[in-house]
Amino acid sequence: MHKFLWMLFFAFTIVSCGTDTDAGEFVVGSDYLAINNKVVLIDTMTVEMSTINFDSLVTSNQSRILVGNYDDPIFGKVKSLSYFQLSTDTYNLNIGSGSDTEATNYVLDSISMILRYDNYYYGDTTKVQTFDIHRLTQKVKPNIDDDQFYNNSTLTYDTESLGTISYKPRPTEKDSINIKMNRDFGEALFQKFKKREITDFDSFAEYLKGLVIVPATANSSSVIGFNLTSRLRMYYSKYQSGAEESLIKDFEILVPARQFNSISLDKTGTLIQNLPVSSSKLSSRLTSNQGFIQSGSGVACRIDFPNIKQLKQIAENGAIVDAELILKPVNNSYSDQYPLSDSLRVYTADNLNRIGGNLLNSAGKSVFGVLNKKTDEFNENVKYSISIGSFLQKEMLKKSDSRASLILTLPTISKGVNRLVLGDQKHLNNKIQLKIYYISY
Repeated sequence: MHKFLWMLFFAFTIVSCGTDTDAGEFVVGSDYLAINNKVVLIDTMTVEMSTINFDSLVTSNQSRILVGNYDDPIFGKVKSLSYFQLSTDTYNLNIGSGSDTEATNYVLDSISMILRYDNYYYGDTTKVQTFDIHRLTQKVKPNIDDDQFYNNSTLTYDTESLGTISYKPRPTEKDSINIKMNRDFGEALFQKFKKREITDFDSFAEYLKGLVIVPATANSSSVIGFNLTSRLRMYYSKYQSGAEESLIKDFEILVPARQFNSISLDKTGTLIQNLPVSSSKLSSRLTSNQGFIQSGSGVACRIDFPNIKQLKQIAENGAIVDAELILKPVNNSYSDQYPLSDSLRVYTADNLNRIGGNLLNSAGKSVFGVLNKKTDEFNENVKYSISIGSFLQKEMLKKSDSRASLILTLPTISKGVNRLVLGDQKHLNNKIQLKIYYISY
C-alpha cells in the first residue's frame, strides 16, 4: 500500500497529476489484471501544437468539380479552378437508324454547359459568384512518372471565354445551372462531327483537349461543388421529309481521373503567411496560440507529446489504459458560412511530417475526432474528442528516441475548402486538453 501511494506521489511531482478526486474505480483488461484497481488521471501533460503545410494533395479522381473563390478573414484568399477532359459514347450525329449521308440534314441549335450541384458549398452563397469556361490548349494528361493531378497542378488554356455566368448559388435548392456557350465554338465542333472529321475519342481529344472553369477575381464569395454528371450539351435538329426532330449530344467526364481541381491559398497578411516547407512546422506560439486546418490547400494541424516517456518513471509496471485528447474550435472562427466539420481525420507521422497511416486503436480500427455540438453560453461544450490511449501507450514504451506526431485534417481534405482553427494549451478560452488514465500493477 505504501509503495502504491509513493508511486502516485512520484507521478504528481513528475507530471503534475490530478488530486485524489481524479482517481476512481477502473476495470482493468486481461492484458494487465482482471480485477478492480485504482487509476490515476494525469491531465497536465505537455501537448505541443503547430501548423504544417503539405506541398501537394491529390485532387484528381475525387468525383467533384470544385469552383469558386472567397476572401477568408482568417486564412486568406481561397481559389479553386476545375480542369476536365470530355468524351462521348458515340462519335456521330445519327441517333438510332440512319446513315452518315443524312448528316447534311443536321443543323446546330445551341450548345450549353450544364453543371449539376452535388450539395457542397463553402462561404457566402447569398452573394453573386461569377466564373468563365475556357478551352484547354494542353491535354489533360499527367506526367509520365505519375498518373495523378494535385491541388497545385495547372494546365494552359486559351484566354478567350467560351461561356460565362454570374449567379447566386443555390446548391441545396436547385439541381443545376446552365451556361450558354459561345455560338462559334459550338458551330465549329458541330461541323467536325457533321463532316466526319471526328470519328473517335483520339480525334475528338485532339480537337477539344478539355475545358477549365475559372472563377472571376472580382467576385469573392463562395466555393461550390458540382458532380461528374455535369456535361457539355449540344442541341441540334434533323430535317427530313418535311419533319423536324430535336436531338442532343452530351459530352461527359467519363474518366474521373481526368478531372481535377487546382486549389490555391494566398496567405499574405495572415497568421500563417510564414508557413515553412512541408517537412517543418510553425509553432502555435507564433500564431496566437492557435493551430490551423484547411482542406484543399494542404494546411494541417500537428500535435506532439514531448514528455510522454516520463510516464515510465512512475512505476516499474504501469500502463496507459485510456487517453482522451480534447480539441476546442476557437470562438468566432466558425459560423453558418464557415461551419464546423462533424469529424477529424487523424494520422500518425514522423518528425518530417511524413504520414505513416491512419491512427489506429488497439483493435486495429481507424480513430477519428468526433465533434460534440452541444452548445452553452460560452461554447465550452463545442469540442472534438479523440481516443489516443493505444497510441500514447506505444509512444511511452518506444525504446528509440524517435517520437511520432499526430496530424489532424478534415474529411474533405482533397475535395473541399473547409477549415478549422483550434486553441493550444496556452489559449485563453479554447485550450486543448489531454486526459491520461494511468494504472500501476
